[in-house]
Amino acid sequence: MNEEYPFASNYFKVGKHRIHYIDQGQGPVVVLLHGNPTWSFFYRKVIRLLSGSHRVIAVDHLGCGRSDKPQKYNYTLENHINNLLALLDGLEISSYAMMVHDWGGAIGFGAGVKYPERLEKIVVLNTAAFRSKKIPFRIAVCKTPLLGELLVRGLNGFAWPAAFMATAKKMPDEIKKQYILPYDSWQNRIAIHRFVKDIPMHKGHISYQTLLNIEQGLGVIEQMKIPMQIIWGGRDFCFNDFFYDEWKRRFPAADCHYFANAGHYVLEDEWDKIEPLLKNFFIHR
Repeated sequence: MNEEYPFASNYFKVGKHRIHYIDQGQGPVVVLLHGNPTWSFFYRKVIRLLSGSHRVIAVDHLGCGRSDKPQKYNYTLENHINNLLALLDGLEISSYAMMVHDWGGAIGFGAGVKYPERLEKIVVLNTAAFRSKKIPFRIAVCKTPLLGELLVRGLNGFAWPAAFMATAKKMPDEIKKQYILPYDSWQNRIAIHRFVKDIPMHKGHISYQTLLNIEQGLGVIEQMKIPMQIIWGGRDFCFNDFFYDEWKRRFPAADCHYFANAGHYVLEDEWDKIEPLLKNFFIHR
């Protein structure tokens, strides 16, 4: 633990492997789902903000953060979704709000479309839960067989650059260090590489049908009129304005906030402006 992330660790076992999560506060449940290559540290300020009025569950996906990092595990979108559902069932959480970022969007909505009646509120941060043929060249390179694994796992060519490129404003060195701390070796960077490999760009991909099912289920969630807030960083090299516009098209009633000068890690760049939005959405609404 440290001053930025002073929370007690909890572990839930799925099969042979442990999933790490933070469980802070009491009240209505808010589940926080990170992306790649981050971990629950991304949500540290949200945990502090909401844990006085809510029970906040911040999950480290298997292979990420302080969760186990098995080397022979099948790191697919479907398995990440099932792990999340197992955790929620194990904690006897039958209804919850969720905040999702990056891969957390596909994972969170993957669980959500299976059990939409459990969802109470949703916050979307620079993510996708639908198909797209848009992929930045630098990420496409990381999907390349052999070369991609060498870059991501051997040379740390994903987590380390993200600490510099994912924000518009320079992050303090200590914060950058915390982001990449769990990913300090070839073995510990396995999930980072597997997430990149799991981006489904064609129908034959193992996760294509899973993502298609999620996409097709979004309409059900929209029809349920679950309160949704979209908070977006406009200087995101990966999830650009195409994705923001698509979310708005699919959820026209969403409360949208666009930060033109924020990057992919929008919470880092614009926290002072985002904090009152979240407070209003979760506490005063």
